Amino acid sequence: MKKELEEKKKIVLENARKNTKHFWSDFKDFAIKGNVVDLATGMIIGSAFTSIVNSLVKDILTPLIGALTNGLDFSELFISLDGNHYDSLADAQEAGAAILSYGNFITAIINFLIVALVIFIVFKRILSPKKVTNEDPTITEKTCPFCQSTIHIAATRCPHCTSELEQNSLS
Repeated sequence: MKKELEEKKKIVLENARKNTKHFWSDFKDFAIKGNVVDLATGMIIGSAFTSIVNSLVKDILTPLIGALTNGLDFSELFISLDGNHYDSLADAQEAGAAILSYGNFITAIINFLIVALVIFIVFKRILSPKKVTNEDPTITEKTCPFCQSTIHIAATRCPHCTSELEQNSLS
C-alpha cells in the first residue's frame, strides 16, 4: 500500500512539473511574442499622444477660446461649497475650502473630443482600406460564368457559349 502511494505521489509530482513547465512556456510565448508587446507599444504611443493633446488644449486651444470669450480661463472656473466667495481657485485651495473645479472638467471634455476627433481621422482616412478595383493591369483573361471557358478580359460575349457577359465580371 505504501509503495502504491509513493508511485502515485511521483506521478502527481511529475505531472505538476510538466504542467508548470507548459504554463511558463505558454506565458513566455504570450509575453514576448504575443499581444503584450503590441499592447505595451500601444500604451507608450498612447501616453505620448496624450501629452501632445494635453499641450494642444492647454497651450493653444484654451488661450484661443479665452481670447474669444474675453479672457475666460476654464481652469479657473470653480464653485465654492462652503458658501464663501474666493477671487481665484488658488485662494479657495489655500483656504482649504471644498470646491468643485468644473473648469478642469470642461478641459477634460475638450481633451477627449480632440482625441476622439484625431482617432476618427486616423482610422477613417489613413487606416481605411483603399478601394479595390477589378482592373488589374496584369490580368488579361477572365472565366465565363456560364461555361467556365477562359476568355479575354475585354470580351462582352463568350466566344464559346455566346452568352452576354457583364462588363468587368471577373471570376
